[in-house]
Amino acid sequence: MDIDFWQNKDNSKKVIKEKKLFEELINSYNFSANKLKDIEDINQLAIEENNQLIQEETLLEIENLKTLVKRNEIKCFLSSETDLLDCYIEIHAGAGGTESQDWADMLRRMYLKWSDNKNFKSNLISEHKGEEAGIKSSTIKIEGDYVFGWLKKESGIHRLVRISPFDSGARRHTSFASIWVYPVVDENINIEIVEKDLRIDTYRSSGAGGQHVNTTDSAVRITHIPSKIVVQCQNERSQHKNKETCLNMLKARLYDHEMKKKEKEIQNTESSKSDIGWGHQIRSYVLQPYRLVKDNRTNFESTNPDKILDGELDEFLEQSLYKIK
Repeated sequence: MDIDFWQNKDNSKKVIKEKKLFEELINSYNFSANKLKDIEDINQLAIEENNQLIQEETLLEIENLKTLVKRNEIKCFLSSETDLLDCYIEIHAGAGGTESQDWADMLRRMYLKWSDNKNFKSNLISEHKGEEAGIKSSTIKIEGDYVFGWLKKESGIHRLVRISPFDSGARRHTSFASIWVYPVVDENINIEIVEKDLRIDTYRSSGAGGQHVNTTDSAVRITHIPSKIVVQCQNERSQHKNKETCLNMLKARLYDHEMKKKEKEIQNTESSKSDIGWGHQIRSYVLQPYRLVKDNRTNFESTNPDKILDGELDEFLEQSLYKIK
């Protein structure tokens, strides 16, 4: 193999990821085809011998095979050039103060739990805590196979209905938070950033990290003036490392911005930065007076919101891959 291939680490990592996916699909297809042939042969013998037990076992084998085929079918939907990339998730609380800030924190926990369930790696990039509870905003990064492909349809407004734990009158409240998912772009994607277009601010971090974080201006905020995109990072003690992370995030945001513009021209879709409120939500999570999570785009629903909020999102994510263009 060309030595230049290995010198370009980002490109080689991308190609190896793709190779791994294709090999898994081919091997799984061959396994499924052979398994189906074996099941047909065994079932035919069971019918001839009138063996009910073996026939029941073959039915179970078919169900297991259907599950495997479905899993591979989903992988085939992750074919975009950005699907295999890692991703950032930005979470912003809507209007409503503590209620919405607590809901934003619940959503962050949901995605972190999903990441843990998948054995993916997650990092907290930045957060702004609420005055009483929850978060006003936060950015996390998730790394793993086809993370962006899995989560790309999660961008939008998420709505919660529940009896408020912060209301002494135990009244029902509706809260909103926005999710924005965009890919971590690699060096092969050329995004030009002109230094004169940037405003760089430093400030003291408010997150975890001990006394050092709170006494130095290590946190960095970068504003891209032409697009008005703002990124910030405070998870490192080094201002230099935070600035580097910010620039990578900005590159990702600018790439996502351009992709969204192209999609809007083709599909005439609404911007993912809609107003955080009524009429724009993509999914509703109702805890009272009944229990239901429903995706407004696919109409897929679950009557077990606790499971969903604990990160078991795959059924919703699969439906979005099938049904949302």
